[in-house]
Amino acid sequence: MKKYLLSSIVTLVLACLSLVVHSQDIALSQANKSGIYRKSQKIVVKALVKNLKPDTLHIRVYKNNNQLLGQKNILAGSDSLVVYEGSFVEPCSIIVEVTEGGKNASLGMLVEPEKLKPGAKCPKDFDLYWNNLKKSLNALQWDLKTAVVVGTESDKGYNCEDVEINCLGTKPVRGYFAKPEKAAPKSLPIVLLVHAAGVKGSWCRSEPANAMKYARLGALCFDLNAHGMLNDQPESYYVDLENGELKSYWLQGLTNKDEVYFRGMYLRLLRTIDFLTKQPEWDGKRILVIGESQGGGQALIAAGLDTRVSAVVAIVPAMCDWFGSLAGRMGGWPQPFETDDSKEDMLKALPYFDAANILKSSKAIIFTEIGLIDMTCPSTSVYTAINQAKGQKIIYTVPYRPHHQPEGVLAKTWQEDYYKPRELFISNYLK
Repeated sequence: MKKYLLSSIVTLVLACLSLVVHSQDIALSQANKSGIYRKSQKIVVKALVKNLKPDTLHIRVYKNNNQLLGQKNILAGSDSLVVYEGSFVEPCSIIVEVTEGGKNASLGMLVEPEKLKPGAKCPKDFDLYWNNLKKSLNALQWDLKTAVVVGTESDKGYNCEDVEINCLGTKPVRGYFAKPEKAAPKSLPIVLLVHAAGVKGSWCRSEPANAMKYARLGALCFDLNAHGMLNDQPESYYVDLENGELKSYWLQGLTNKDEVYFRGMYLRLLRTIDFLTKQPEWDGKRILVIGESQGGGQALIAAGLDTRVSAVVAIVPAMCDWFGSLAGRMGGWPQPFETDDSKEDMLKALPYFDAANILKSSKAIIFTEIGLIDMTCPSTSVYTAINQAKGQKIIYTVPYRPHHQPEGVLAKTWQEDYYKPRELFISNYLK
């Protein structure tokens, strides 16, 4: 394990030595290709325009995602030209955007991100609030319902069940739980899979195949849906939820800490971990939580609220530094503090559910991928949150990544430099 962690850092360094290519027609590069800069260090971004007739490039530069620092037009030629130069003395993010006709490219940077601090203070009774909720959760008698999922010939040797577990709040835990048959007691790690935002999309739903993937790798795996909704229902069920009860769920209850929607989501995380740790096959050491976007945020939350979580893979995570705007930065998804609800009431309610506060108790290994041009889960919000954690951090910053995975000519580069190291970390951690 230690050998791999060292190699992953080397992989990151090597990845930073390659030229960043943004499209077939506009290529951007920067003086420090890692995208990470020190205080007052000069940032230089160059553009190389290919396959385009000499024309005007439109340059926009943003600080902390939403502050327009400046814009200008440059006549493009066939040679590489400097489109931006600057330096900063305070921790911040910078995005350089270049457009020409229908072509565009963006590149991101961070200045001293390890010094970023949360936009709002942690409540004094934060620990008391969550300890009381955990006591109530622990006192709740178990009501467990399971249904065996009938597999194929290739699933022999593994068990998979559709599981429902009672929980505090109005919704139970629901998902799929899979494990190898006849595993010895105390022999297997736990993998908890958590999902991105939404309701009806395929990426929002638990699937037996997701749980079986990690069972085949020798793990106890639970694929948890975020909302406590039923599994394997007709499409109309999920459409009705998205248009009705769960419409804009992320904005529900923002001004009351006992009504914030994410409260129930976080409690279901804790209940699921409690269920998994009761399995006799758990090795008593390893709990790995994996998620992207909202799922990445849930992974961080799990590590902060339950110190048994030993590692997380959090890809462009949400729920980080919701009060970033108080420090002149864009907050993380879903940017609740940027809504029209009472700011005073949100300041009393939301800090209990912000990863920037919850992570302060975590000693888990945090493997995270951060998109430096991400406008949904800004790079500053993610760094602010993980800065609070006390465990080892393996951080992959991707200067050309927006919120979604890179496409086109960048997809292969991203897969080699970032996706493959992620999968290698997971497989090695589970060995």
